Amino acid sequence: MQPHSSAKDSKQPPTSAPPPLMVAGHAEQPNSTPLKKIVMVASIAAGVQFGWALQLSLLTPYVQLLGIPHTWAAFIWLCGPVSGMLVQPIVGYHSDRCTSRFGRRRPFIAAGAAFVAVAVFLIGYAADLGHLSGDSLDKSPKTRAIAVFVVGFWILDVANNMLQGPCRALLADLSGVNQKKTRTANSLFSFFMAVGNVLGFAAGSYTHLYKMFPFTKTIACDVYCANLKSCFFISIVLLLTLTTLALVYVKEKPWSPDQDVEAIDDDAASIASTAQPMPFFGEIFAALKNLQRPMWILLLVTCLNWIAWFPFLLFDTDWMGREVYGGDSSGSAALLKLYDRGVRAGALGLMLNSVVLGFTSLSVEMLARGVGGVKRLWGIVNFILALCLALTVLITKLAESNRRFATVSGGSKVPLPPPSGVKAGALALFAVMGVPQAITYSIPFALASIFSNTSGAGQGLSLGVLNLSIVIPQMLVSVVSGPWDALFGGGNLPAFVVGAVAAAVSGILAFTLLPSPPPDVPSSKRTTIASFH
Repeated sequence: MQPHSSAKDSKQPPTSAPPPLMVAGHAEQPNSTPLKKIVMVASIAAGVQFGWALQLSLLTPYVQLLGIPHTWAAFIWLCGPVSGMLVQPIVGYHSDRCTSRFGRRRPFIAAGAAFVAVAVFLIGYAADLGHLSGDSLDKSPKTRAIAVFVVGFWILDVANNMLQGPCRALLADLSGVNQKKTRTANSLFSFFMAVGNVLGFAAGSYTHLYKMFPFTKTIACDVYCANLKSCFFISIVLLLTLTTLALVYVKEKPWSPDQDVEAIDDDAASIASTAQPMPFFGEIFAALKNLQRPMWILLLVTCLNWIAWFPFLLFDTDWMGREVYGGDSSGSAALLKLYDRGVRAGALGLMLNSVVLGFTSLSVEMLARGVGGVKRLWGIVNFILALCLALTVLITKLAESNRRFATVSGGSKVPLPPPSGVKAGALALFAVMGVPQAITYSIPFALASIFSNTSGAGQGLSLGVLNLSIVIPQMLVSVVSGPWDALFGGGNLPAFVVGAVAAAVSGILAFTLLPSPPPDVPSSKRTTIASFH
């Protein structure tokens, strides 16, 4: 039998050498793992995030081109949190137990990258495939194209979740019980996410990229659609190249459940050999039921942190176009033009945000030492996030009070772009928020890996459980933020204010309840931690 997540220190005679460290049901990689291997695995995040940046910057206009109603577009974006809630725990569970000769994580990473390529092809060619299937060029909505797009979009979100979870788990495997290396690995993952963001936003903002791939422009696919296709071609090449290089260079030893039995005493080995394996959903329930207090607090702090983040991530460019610039996506031509200018300014803000995110990710270890530990650092940046979200109200009010109008033909007045000081303040806000975002993308995952090491839980399953505290708030915000904003007269500020409160509470809990990770164990004093699945 293989009981779930039991941990035990093996007792060795003082004169004997310690056995190989066993964590989360597998022989842990030695702590001498070269940093360049960790860098290679972390670089996959650049390919993944390049595609995400394209989704954020280009797909919303694309769904409107296909004729998907705006109210339905929000529900399409729900597939990301839904797939994350199901896929990452399932993939994490099975990657903890994979006995492939290629290793435990590498097969899932390779499959995830392949599915991303398939999904991106379906999304980019949705209009062409719909036209070939009978969609009229003159009528909207294009139902067949929408069907292809939705299938591709769901595959893309499933594949991204299938890819990211094992990547982080492999980073934890390579780091072993070295907490500094674990934090560094997750910081590098966050850094490469920022690199992918910068590249993705840059590619999406270049409107003539399709000229590099002239075959992308067809009778059913206009210039905008062709530019999206071209961006996705680059995304596929980047992701597959980085994934191939990482998987070829970084090898995994095949894992067998028998490895667990070798590291425990005879009584535990007898239990492990006679027990029946627990089904997946039973394993998930047991994982949640048996979580130790540090992990529960980590899930709570992460959940509140994402309640704060997700409204801004969803509506940041809309806030720039609507509240700061005074435009309207459904208004007159002049208001629509002003709104588009605001959205482009928001895209510039996201670029600045990604640059700061990248530099901060490389400084996480130094910042943690400077403030006295990672829990204090996370608490501090949560308060910074709360302040930034509260400042959106101030910037909006300043934009409204300094609004200037121009008289057009017919005597009607249209608003002009905000003063340079207001624009600079909004862009500075985007940039500063890159600091807490870097911590959000690294510290929670590092703490989850560290807590799972000390409790004997599987890395893949533990990171999948952590992902639940990220996607559930996203689903909540996606469903509730629209009616909540409408209750206060529309606009994005009500959701931002709720986010500010959630960030402040998250910071308080990080300071007061979240335990500090245990100190690194010197290599000469390591004990064996056995975990059975």
